[in-house]
Amino acid sequence: MDKDRLTEEKIQRFEEFVDRRLKPDLVRAIGERDKVFEQQKVFSDLRRNLESLEKNSVTSLRSMVNLGSEVYAQADVPDTRHIFVDVGLGFHVELTWSEALKIIPAREEKFARQIEEYTRLIAQIKAQIKMVSQGIRELLQLPAE
Repeated sequence: MDKDRLTEEKIQRFEEFVDRRLKPDLVRAIGERDKVFEQQKVFSDLRRNLESLEKNSVTSLRSMVNLGSEVYAQADVPDTRHIFVDVGLGFHVELTWSEALKIIPAREEKFARQIEEYTRLIAQIKAQIKMVSQGIRELLQLPAE
């Protein structure tokens, strides 16, 4: 097998590795990080809403509730002093405002750590893609970008 054919095969294997492994891994990691960002926002909004309810002594309210597919219905909440908080794995726990406000910071810290982990993973994958691309350029004897 001649040198040019061997080089072409190496380049093809590198390109397949980037396309079939690294790029899907990158898309998946970004998607997972976006999910954690959304969870973090939900808990941050919950904290702000609870603080506002507490500050203004709101014990009942009327609200619009999204039923799904952007269909809304009016809802009366006769007693806002107890809420159900998603604690993970599909479990919801009934808490008072003060109980909820005590657990929210821990959840927010957990989300921040997860976001940092995904950000590091994303940077590692991008570095691997860049390294493989540099290897391909060297095989093709192209100047570095």
